[in-house]
This record gives sequence, structure tokens and C-alpha cells, in this order.
Amino acid sequence: MLHSMSTTVEAATDRSARSAAEVNEEIRALWRRSGGTLTTEQRAEYQRLVLEWATAAPPSHQAA
Repeated sequence: MLHSMSTTVEAATDRSARSAAEVNEEIRALWRRSGGTLTTEQRAEYQRLVLEWATAAPPSHQAA
């Protein structure tokens, strides 16, 4: 499922209900559509998606 691009922090926060897997799929779709080279606009979308993914991803449990 693809979602429209947002330019506001509030919209990105609203999307935090999506799972990390859903956001990851949108990131993969963005790369597929771009053919491997992101435009400036696509790069901004990628950065927003990565931040959303990091918020949605479960915390890692690394040994000390």
C-alpha cells in the first residue's frame, strides 16, 4: 500500500501507527520507482520514511 507524500511533521506523526514492515515496503517501492537514483524530492520522502520506520521499528536488544 502506497501513501501520498507528506511535508509536515504532524502527518508523519499520524502515520506512526503503521508497522515498520509497512513503512519498509513503502521505502522499497520508492527505490523501485526511482530506478535506484533518487531525485531531491524523492530523497526528502526517503528521509521522512526512514524516520517513520525508526519510530515504528521495535527497539533492538543488543548485549552490552
